[in-house]
Amino acid sequence: MEEKKKKSIGFNIIKSDPTDGHGGFGVGALSLDNISPVFVDVNEGEAFVDIGAMHARSVVEKGIKFLPNKEDVPDAKPFWLVWVTIDRKPEGPYYAGVTACEMTVNREIRRGYKSLPEHVNKMDKSMKRQIMVEHMDERSKEILAQFLISHDAGMWQRSEAKLKEDLKA
Repeated sequence: MEEKKKKSIGFNIIKSDPTDGHGGFGVGALSLDNISPVFVDVNEGEAFVDIGAMHARSVVEKGIKFLPNKEDVPDAKPFWLVWVTIDRKPEGPYYAGVTACEMTVNREIRRGYKSLPEHVNKMDKSMKRQIMVEHMDERSKEILAQFLISHDAGMWQRSEAKLKEDLKA
């Protein structure tokens, strides 16, 4: 029986609290240290972290020219780019902000669809601890929920009820 090698998940973990008493620069500023881009590959039924997405250089995005109209990219493979922000409660870390952006890619013609303003806006909303996943299709919600649970069940347990309800998990 072949054992599947467990993929390293690679979430960014909070390095330190920017408000831990030193005052000065950056206090109260949102830090990028605790946000991770998670891709949901709808067709493959899997989710994975790709930090390259922070600068639009993920495996999914490399070599693709993105167009602002979905209709201009025929036969495209669907993806969700989900911005996951991790924060800490006294009980421990949890998924504080989770926002999903639609994206499609057609490797053959090296074209894809994404709305850059939406991606930037949703990243910002995730950092502001918002949950925006209700617009995802059911299968993708299931894939994302399973991914978050399998990454860290405790973080999932400590997360807001809205995340669990919206992902129906």
